[in-house]
Amino acid sequence: MKRLAPWIACLALLALLAAPLLRAQSGAGAPATPPTAPAPTNDRSPAAPYAQAVATITGIAISPLLATGALGAWQNTQAETQAEKDALPWYAQWKFILPALLIAGACAAKDVFGVAVPPGLKKPMDVLETLENQLSGLVAAGAVVPITMHSVSQMITGGGRASLAPAGEAVLHSGTATLTVGAIDWSWLVSILTVPLGLAIFAVVWLASHAINALILLSPWGAIDAALKSMRTALLGLIVVTATFSPWTSLALSLAIILVAYLVAGWAFRLTVFGTIFSWDFLTLRDRRFRVKEQGENLLFSSNTLAKQGVPMRTYGRLRHEPENGKLVFRYRPWLVLPERSADVVLAEPAVGKGLFISSIQDGERTAFVLPPRYRGHEEAVAQAYALGGGVRDAGLLKAWGALRELFGGSAARTQVT
Repeated sequence: MKRLAPWIACLALLALLAAPLLRAQSGAGAPATPPTAPAPTNDRSPAAPYAQAVATITGIAISPLLATGALGAWQNTQAETQAEKDALPWYAQWKFILPALLIAGACAAKDVFGVAVPPGLKKPMDVLETLENQLSGLVAAGAVVPITMHSVSQMITGGGRASLAPAGEAVLHSGTATLTVGAIDWSWLVSILTVPLGLAIFAVVWLASHAINALILLSPWGAIDAALKSMRTALLGLIVVTATFSPWTSLALSLAIILVAYLVAGWAFRLTVFGTIFSWDFLTLRDRRFRVKEQGENLLFSSNTLAKQGVPMRTYGRLRHEPENGKLVFRYRPWLVLPERSADVVLAEPAVGKGLFISSIQDGERTAFVLPPRYRGHEEAVAQAYALGGGVRDAGLLKAWGALRELFGGSAARTQVT
């Protein structure tokens, strides 16, 4: 039953999204009251406003700052009078739009020209972009997504005209205004569920998208960074185009993205934790205040050496040295909050690989554990605390293909190079 629970949840989500559309189609032929204002789009299909709402949330989750700035600019240009412009939300005002688009453009330029920039110069800018993506994601989740979903809630319950993209009389004045079962009006329940549903969609998609920023932090090659960002931007553009010309195609694409994001949520969450810790360690110069615990447990990230024991790659946990038993034990909590688990660690050729930004505990040529930036300059202390016979050695550069496989958890995981 537990294995079926995720699929049941997905089906419930699809049913909740599809119910208003089916209701609108069944009532599309009923007499309708003339709209109070002309619709800003010629698309009269019942799916249009719902598809655009889902596409808007999905797009904002993929790139919060860029998508929010673009959405605000579009809403600002659609307002015809000064009174309409003044009534727009804060993200549709030029004092937010211009800085947002300038910062997004600077991030894009950084990736374009970063191909020719040494990793040591580009990595600090990658850290700043990671923090920007987290901050803009929090702002979007706290303000933009609720505003968007409130418009959808008003449209479903008949409380007002959706500001996103009304689809004409078939939606605004048809059976979607009240979803009923017998004599019971369930519109209040739809209103309560709308905003949490939008936030859940945003969180899942943002988590998967933000993993790209963490991959960029791990990547030693500017070409890989540019390719990852180009794919994300192209996906955002595809959502915008399909939402404009084909609501059903946009809805199908958005739901596919949501489903894929849900399936990779665990992998994306671990990368997000890694990116967050990397960024704050680097930005706050944590290495200057950090001390390796010689008798105790130190926080680090696992590599794929423990995969056979059920420990996912880049799991955040504590590595403990038990000299009385002659072994290392890795303790961790799935999703950081679930009950603690442990795995015994066996290293045949243990050593510490010293990198420019990230060092690691090696087992021969394979990466066993990844050390956060706080361990820079403390590699000797790590080797002593865990009695690693190979001592400390410099990490060599990998070929681009090997580095790419390491980023995605491939079996050829080797020395970290950044």
